Amino acid sequence: MLAQNIVHFSRVLRAAGMQVGVDRVLDALQAVECVGLDRRGDVHAALSAVMLDRHDQQPLFDAAFDAFWKDPKLLERMMLLLLPKVQGRGQKAAPRINRLEEALAPPREARAREQSAPVPQEIRFDAAMSFSERERLAHADFESMTVQEFEAAQRIAAQLAPPVSPVRQRRKEPSPRGAIDLRASLAAMPRQPDALQIRRMRARMQRPPIVVLLDISGSMERYARLFLHYAHGLTRRHVHVHTFTFGTRLTPITRQLRHRDPDVAMRLAADAMPDWKGGTRIAAALDEFNRRWARRTLAGNAAVLLVTDGLDRDEAHESARTLDRCAAELRRHAHEVVWLNPLLRYAGFEPRAAGVRALLPHVDRMLPMHNLASLADLARHLREAAPRIR
Repeated sequence: MLAQNIVHFSRVLRAAGMQVGVDRVLDALQAVECVGLDRRGDVHAALSAVMLDRHDQQPLFDAAFDAFWKDPKLLERMMLLLLPKVQGRGQKAAPRINRLEEALAPPREARAREQSAPVPQEIRFDAAMSFSERERLAHADFESMTVQEFEAAQRIAAQLAPPVSPVRQRRKEPSPRGAIDLRASLAAMPRQPDALQIRRMRARMQRPPIVVLLDISGSMERYARLFLHYAHGLTRRHVHVHTFTFGTRLTPITRQLRHRDPDVAMRLAADAMPDWKGGTRIAAALDEFNRRWARRTLAGNAAVLLVTDGLDRDEAHESARTLDRCAAELRRHAHEVVWLNPLLRYAGFEPRAAGVRALLPHVDRMLPMHNLASLADLARHLREAAPRIR
């Protein structure tokens, strides 16, 4: 019975978005056998030690543990959630995580059987929303989305418009209207000497290149996963897009994102990124980009989208002075550097980290990147002539 409950608990965690495989289930069984079942805290500590990858997964694990082991019968547990709860003075209920609510929900087949079964009295709950699902997803934080909402947000992000507008080029192109192209008109006269063929031209309009530098460390996992779909959509609809990921090393994934199928493109990109969900070495990544890729990718008024929270994990090796030098060199090569920081979703955010303070003087603007609305507003912000951040 205990083994079945642990297996069922691992399925709940997996449905909530955590990577819990068979090996961790076996380790969990051995850990529980070692600590015993006398104390609830020992069981919680044993399962937490073998099933977690990172510290930021602890709130999700704690909520799942409290909800599951209080009543392993999940269907009855979900029915109890519909009843009002009476709390004492000073007590505050912890907010439930949407991914956990979805994982604890009964399967669709079970819900269908319950709905088809005859009941003596049926109580209906009106859960209609006052605005569309798409509008709600646009303002929902990526971190609080359920699995289904996150998949829908990925599809929407891949269809967003490019953040840069076409700019006028020096080169000309043929046009039915515009200035007279004397060279083309004279070249056409020998073919039809009896009639004057007037050729016209206009300035060519072309979108400037976009260079994406995406942080894929552990703290940026959920935001980076969705921004990859946004970068894939840009790569499919905009030719001049160069995408790089960095954690402990810099990895170009532009070729992988050019695949038509988004699932195949994400799989190829994942195979090319050995440092996914690892640490962050921002200065080393910027230094390698400046030495190897800056001159090749930052031509033609290119805009750099730096997607990171600025939290450096290797402060002993990468000092603030080194990061300041690399960021200044990047600013000299690029036409514009835009920092997309998911931490800006907090109203009281202050640049206290050393990496954030070193990057700020060398970016043109710092914008939030935590929901679909912030990505959709990126084009509007880039069209505005904002002053440099000092």
